[in-house]
Amino acid sequence: MAFFKQDKPFIVPTTDGKIIEEHTGLASTGETKLSIAHMIAPAGWSEPFQKPAFDEYTLVSSGRKLFEVDGEKVEVGAGESILIKAGSRVRYSNPFTAPCEYWSVCMPAFTIDSVNREAE
Repeated sequence: MAFFKQDKPFIVPTTDGKIIEEHTGLASTGETKLSIAHMIAPAGWSEPFQKPAFDEYTLVSSGRKLFEVDGEKVEVGAGESILIKAGSRVRYSNPFTAPCEYWSVCMPAFTIDSVNREAE
């Protein structure tokens, strides 16, 4: 087939209020080269630091998201994007008062084993 239309993304179960809809990737399609996910991080949300073994491109469509990358804080807002290179120590958060909606592309595809989250 010359195309694949994704109309049922895999909804990643979470316990922190974040919505993750994987459109392409290991969990949704078995793809290992890249993953594409639509996410909504609620106000006040954060994750532990991590050192992913993949490049992650993030495009923010609404709201703002804070990235702490190798000791530097970078705020990314609607219409902006950022690339976090594999091996960088990074922490993602939304310390703001509004939700943040964004798209994330990981190359190679995201896996729980390759994200290398630190214990909180």
